[in-house]
Amino acid sequence: MGDDHVLIVDSLGAPLHAKAFIAAIRREVPTKPFGRLVLTHHHGDHIEGNQYFAPPAEIVGHEYCREAMLAAPPPRQPKWEKREGWADGTEDHRILPPVTTLTDKLTYHYGNMVVELIANAPAHTWGDVMVYLPQSKVLFAGDLAFHYVAPFAFNGHVTKWLAAVDRIMKMDVDVIVPGHGPIGGKKELAEMGQYFEILKSEARKRFDAGITAGRAAAEIQMGRFEQWLGAPERMVMNVHRLYQEFSGTLTPEADFPGMQAAAVEYGKIKGVPPRLF
Repeated sequence: MGDDHVLIVDSLGAPLHAKAFIAAIRREVPTKPFGRLVLTHHHGDHIEGNQYFAPPAEIVGHEYCREAMLAAPPPRQPKWEKREGWADGTEDHRILPPVTTLTDKLTYHYGNMVVELIANAPAHTWGDVMVYLPQSKVLFAGDLAFHYVAPFAFNGHVTKWLAAVDRIMKMDVDVIVPGHGPIGGKKELAEMGQYFEILKSEARKRFDAGITAGRAAAEIQMGRFEQWLGAPERMVMNVHRLYQEFSGTLTPEADFPGMQAAAVEYGKIKGVPPRLF
């Protein structure tokens, strides 16, 4: 919070979520306008509330975040579909990309407070940005951090994501605000790193043995991590991304047809409907 405006990190993913977020902010800061909205990446659950902040807020994000949002197909309907807890059906459905971009680092000064925007990509996506408050030792990690929730590698590069985890572990940080899961610290982030270390090791064994991604996902046992929210559904997606990495075919965009084919195979082996998310 500055003398004349408020900086926001991510706008959430639906009208009612964004409105609830704004109401919570207004209980603490009743009158100051929203001056900046920083996007940690381009996924819908972090950016689809942008219209409730901008204008007047300046939207800031990674250059790839802007490119991905501009390249995305427009919403199917001009209004949000009515959905309990999500939208009341009267809201416009608009996508507003960053107007200011970075690919490395950008620093703001809010009085005596330093706010550092640090690009850390590729990892969860090719456009990840962290927001670091060095004086408070607080890091808004976006989806570089999933705490007790299975990480989502739909657009991810798992090995570089693990490198991002190592980078954060070396930072002077006490509190990590994740993209998903409860607020925590390095302990929780390290747990997510262990999830990926195990998954990468198990997937590599099967890739080298010529086992398909769908079958590999059905075979791999993740121990305590199988209890994490979203763990079964995201297994196929995460293994498929690792297989692309191992084969040198990984791209910033998700290979949805490949993931779907792996999910069908996984579903046949497990006896469940194919699911990716």
